[in-house]
Amino acid sequence: MLQTIKEAVKFIQKKINYQPEIGIILGTGLGKLVSEIEIEHSINYKDIPHFSVSTVEGHSGRLIFGRLSGKKVVAMQGRFHFYEGYCMQKVTFPVRVMKLLGINNLILSNASGGVNPKFKVGDLMILSDHINLIDNPLIGSNIDELGPRFPDMSEPYCKKLILKLEKIAEKNDIPIQKGVYVALTGPTLETPAEYKHMRIIGGDTVGMSTVPEVIIARHMSIPCCAISVITDLGVPGKIQKVSHSEIQKIAEVAEPKLTLLIKELILSI
Repeated sequence: MLQTIKEAVKFIQKKINYQPEIGIILGTGLGKLVSEIEIEHSINYKDIPHFSVSTVEGHSGRLIFGRLSGKKVVAMQGRFHFYEGYCMQKVTFPVRVMKLLGINNLILSNASGGVNPKFKVGDLMILSDHINLIDNPLIGSNIDELGPRFPDMSEPYCKKLILKLEKIAEKNDIPIQKGVYVALTGPTLETPAEYKHMRIIGGDTVGMSTVPEVIIARHMSIPCCAISVITDLGVPGKIQKVSHSEIQKIAEVAEPKLTLLIKELILSI
């Protein structure tokens, strides 16, 4: 795997000669942040050696290089998911590549279903922790050059970055939640009993991404922060039928607030 990572990095470096400081991974319906980036280079995933291709609506499938809030960034406009049929090494491959390109912080976003009865549709939640119920992307032989066999996960989400986000939200009068994200395989949305189970085990929201990427980032000592847009509720009495297109629309409505938070956070790093 190390060789394939280096081949992808070499291809990108030869094509654009650009060293980003901050990585950004954009979730379902949240790709418009790219319009705020002063784009200097754009590469389609399909053109990068060993990269996968996004197959989910709302995930454009481009690697964007440019400046946001005065900082050099690389943004994934669309991510890969385990439920698309990709192995975990493929799902998390871009994080490895971004690290070798030079990033020293990673910001992630996603759309998720709230199981905390205090949450409302359209809320933003800072991830303070997670529960991983998907295959761990570190299963298999460890590559010591990339990170330790048993990486510490006592602080999966950087407390300093979380504090910055909270202060930015307060300054801009943006209501913000904070909680635990439960990662499931998907692609089915959860049953009422499953939502109840996620709440019982300590979850505040559930989704199908983010955690594998964070595990790999922490394996490579990249500080992370992540924000969820609550697009539907898995709370007894509030569960309704919801489609992927509806989830996209709700995420798009919340996107301006999320964009402001990410722009201000990058400015503060």
